[in-house]
Amino acid sequence: MKIFNLIKNELKTFTILEKIFFPIFVLSVLLISLYKNDTPIATISALCGLTYTVFAGKGKIFCFFIGLIGTFFYVYLAYKNSFFGNMALYGLYFFPMQIIGIFKWKKHLKENSLEIIKTKLPVFKKMAIISASLILSLILSYILKLSGGKNPYLDGFAVVFSVFGQYLTTKRCIEQWYFWFFVNLISLFMWKNAISNGAKTYATLFMWLIYLILSVYFYITWKKEIKKLNIPDKV
Repeated sequence: MKIFNLIKNELKTFTILEKIFFPIFVLSVLLISLYKNDTPIATISALCGLTYTVFAGKGKIFCFFIGLIGTFFYVYLAYKNSFFGNMALYGLYFFPMQIIGIFKWKKHLKENSLEIIKTKLPVFKKMAIISASLILSLILSYILKLSGGKNPYLDGFAVVFSVFGQYLTTKRCIEQWYFWFFVNLISLFMWKNAISNGAKTYATLFMWLIYLILSVYFYITWKKEIKKLNIPDKV
């Protein structure tokens, strides 16, 4: 009963549109997984990832608890498909960042909705982070190529942009959605290649497609809220 009440409270600020499409996305992942005979781990990972993204987009601290579960299963999938950059990223960075995110967001919740207070970066800091991410992506891609990983450049860029994306998520910055859009686009190609090589991860591929759509949607909703509340740049 406590879990039911927790979920009910978390869903209070969801719009009617979100309440309709979130279950549709979940059902779609399940149906594709069953139809394509996906592995159970790929299905669980996709469902956790989808739930995490929706609740993170809504600014709900509950997302990090789901993120801990999803991260564990995604590490295994990345390992099985030789995406060593992704494996290290999720195991050594994303997992502890879920725990850090819980404590960081807890300090910046709105009293009425229990959603986080959104922020934005000044232009100079935004450009510095983007430039650093591009340079580091090229360096990591070259290292992954030497290590024999599959799709080293896609893997390398996905890893670095994910690191910055998660950092900005923890800092509650709207700029995270730039990074997540790029990560989602890269990951679509990466997992499409994995399926072409025989991997049973159709739910994972569809998950990244939904992520791509959600990154655009939540960027728009965050931008509207920041503009409405006239939130200043975060130094």
